[in-house]
Amino acid sequence: MNRGRTLGLLRGVAGQRFFAVLVLFVALFVVFTLTQERFATSANIKALLTSAAILWVVAIGLTFVMLAGGFDLSVGSMLALTSIGLGAFVNDWGLPAVVAVLAALALGAALGAFNGILVGKLGLSFLVVTLGTLILYRGFVNLWSDTRTEQVLSSFLDSLAFDSFLGLPYPVWLMAGTFLVALYVQRSTYFGRDVYAVGGNADAARLSGIKVARTIIAVYAISGLLAGVGGVLQTARIGAASPQVGEAVLFDAAAAVLLGGTSFAGGIGGVGGTAVGVLFLATLQNGLSVAGIASYWQQMVTGGILLVAVLLDRIQREGGAALLRRAGWRRGVTAAATETDIDRSEE
Repeated sequence: MNRGRTLGLLRGVAGQRFFAVLVLFVALFVVFTLTQERFATSANIKALLTSAAILWVVAIGLTFVMLAGGFDLSVGSMLALTSIGLGAFVNDWGLPAVVAVLAALALGAALGAFNGILVGKLGLSFLVVTLGTLILYRGFVNLWSDTRTEQVLSSFLDSLAFDSFLGLPYPVWLMAGTFLVALYVQRSTYFGRDVYAVGGNADAARLSGIKVARTIIAVYAISGLLAGVGGVLQTARIGAASPQVGEAVLFDAAAAVLLGGTSFAGGIGGVGGTAVGVLFLATLQNGLSVAGIASYWQQMVTGGILLVAVLLDRIQREGGAALLRRAGWRRGVTAAATETDIDRSEE
């Protein structure tokens, strides 16, 4: 019985869209372990996981938005704005650190909900809305901070960033908790089913009684909330609120979500695949750093992986043959073959 369940679990994993990335992740981990002495040390693994925490929470938030058929270009700006807000709540408002963190998370959720209202209630394009709020929120970041980095002194934030429990840093526990809650919401709640239904076909979901606008507002609020968690972690790690943070997190988060099998079209994928995508990217970047590879090569590799992920998403949705027809390649091949046949017949 146990053997049957194990085989069933393995078949289920093998059938997931992220299975190929999972295999690549394991292979990459083995390669770096064999070629880099410092890679597989406990200190480096902890550093790898800790550094992945911000990307992890932001990518999980973005997963919910993409499952609902949308996208959020403003996650980096929301992360920066919650970081600046946290610094202001601690330094200027004199709030206790715990209260300041909660206020920063509420700010992130409100920023995301604003995106959701514009998309879900007013029916505006999610790309136009989140591009606009990307610029708008970044403007607020610079206005609020006066473009200056401000030190944030807090024993609570220091503990959050650098202390451990049962041998694991607190950011790793936060990653695990965020993942488990997101997985439960995705799989075991009516809201999770509504998200998939809206992403699969919003009109059909509306006709079946699902409150589409409310679902869209909720997924963008989740994205903002988890971007806020990323902002808190970023502030805790560097000990300062900086207007420069969050500028590249969108690209890494999008790459992780797409590598994890979540489709741009919505309704397909999940946070399990996103976790695999984040671990793959974090392992790649960490291994390249340990190997002494320059940061710009890491950026080039990540950008290339993002392009491949988008291409794989399109192939999985339309099929390779349909993609070739769209590109006109098959037509060109057919025409060339026809011309060859004509030439042969004339001879």
